[in-house]
Formats: sequence, structure tokens, C-alpha cells
Amino acid sequence: MPNLVPADSRRALAVRRPRPASTPKAEAGRLTRFLLILATLALLLRSFVVAPFNIPSGSMLPNMLIGDYLFVAKWPFGFSRYSLPFPTPDVAGRLFGRMPERGEVVVFRSPANPDQDFVKRVIGLPGDRVRVAGGALFLNGEEVPRTRIADFPSVVSPNSPCRRTIGGASAIRDREPGLCRFARFRETLPDGRSYEVLDQGAGPGDEMREFQVPEGALFLMGDNRDDSADSRFAPGEGGQGFVPVDNLVGRALVVFFSTDGSAEWLKPRSWIDAARWERLGMRFA
Repeated sequence: MPNLVPADSRRALAVRRPRPASTPKAEAGRLTRFLLILATLALLLRSFVVAPFNIPSGSMLPNMLIGDYLFVAKWPFGFSRYSLPFPTPDVAGRLFGRMPERGEVVVFRSPANPDQDFVKRVIGLPGDRVRVAGGALFLNGEEVPRTRIADFPSVVSPNSPCRRTIGGASAIRDREPGLCRFARFRETLPDGRSYEVLDQGAGPGDEMREFQVPEGALFLMGDNRDDSADSRFAPGEGGQGFVPVDNLVGRALVVFFSTDGSAEWLKPRSWIDAARWERLGMRFA
């Protein structure tokens, strides 16, 4: 009489074939696919979500310091050929475009040198009339109110010298060892958005004729009014002139790191000492 083995037991007795050993070629293929996926995700993130930028100059003092590293949001104003981190065909226009608001801090490609990024504040929109007289800003014929507030204490460091502009010596007050003080004001735009600006005294940008912003362009200014090459000056004068909306890269979002420039690569401890920890998480009006 044959032995009857339950079906479940017969399956249990089945011999499993061992999986073939992974070859170096298969491992290399899996690693390559993983790296390609990772690179694609990083490219998409940098092109359409956020991208890191650093601040190399003092044109946006007191709100941005030299050595600040910030994330820039890519989506607020839509996407153009300048949204991608590599050269693209000369295609005009923006996808899902939105006009920025006055007072927003934006990163853009320079009209004179499209390979270079700049950061400034939006002052004039298409159709606005912008003028500077006696250092005061006028928008559509009305003076933009500004209120004197406490001096801005600028800490002198390897990447942040006590920089004077021509004619701005009077703005440096009570120089102390390792510290400079600059005259600071709070400026308030017609829609209520306010921010801090510096005024170092009489400078070439304090007396400018009235400009009318053309369609499809913006009038941008730095917050350090006497140390900013912005829309008050034509590209041939070292400025930016009117900046096309298509040149926008994104909106300044938040500081994720900041350094005073004193770190040394071979001394890891100096990286910690050089960091301005109090700047982390700082957002922009």
C-alpha cells in the first residue's frame, strides 16, 4: 500500500533551487541605476523646488550678510530657462508664471551676464514710476515712508570688512574694535510690506531721474542703498537696469547656514567657531 503524503507536506519536501549568485556586472548595474535615479531626483529638486545660493557681497545688508547660505524657492514665479542649473536653449516666457509682489527678495540672472546670479528686492512693477531724490525713494509720485531706527552693528570678520562707500564715511558711527555701525531705516511700501535698509550718506544712487518700468520687467534695488549695483544703474554703468521677469530664478526663502569666513579646511573645529548659528532659519520679508 503506497504511503500517502498530505499535499502540504509534499510542497514542503520540494527542493528549492538556490538563487544564482550576483555577479559584479549585475551589482554595477544596480549601483548605476540607483545613482541615476538619485541624480534625477536632485536635478528635479534643484530645478523646480529649491536651490542653494550663497551671498558674496554686502549689497543686501542688513538683511543678508556676506557668508549667508540660503534656499531659494523655485516655484513662486513659475519656471523659465533660467530655472535649470545648466545652459538651455534661448526660449522666452515662463511656465506657470506669476508676477512678484513689491518688497519680495528675488534671485535673478543678470541681463548683462546671464551666467551670473544676483539677489535684490523688488521695488517697481511694470508701469510703476520710480525715482530717488535726496536718498529717498519715490514710487508713482509718492515718497515711500522710512523711519530712522537703531544703527546696524556690523561685526568685522574675514569675509565682512568695515566697507565704506564713496561719500559714505558719515554713516560709520562710533567705530569700536571689531564693530562698525551704519545708519539704518525701516522702509514701508504702499501695500504695507516693510523692511530695513542702510544709508551710508551721499552716494551716486541718491539722485536718480524718474524711471517708468516697462512691460515684462522689474525695478530692483539692494537694501544697502549706497553699496548696490541695481536697477538705478544701466548695465553699461555696472548696474542691472530693468530686469526682465523671465530672468527670475526664484524667491529668497530661508538661511540654512552662515559663516564669518574664518574657517580653515584642515581645522574642523574652526568650521563650528566660524558659523553664525543665530542666522539659521532666518527668513526674508
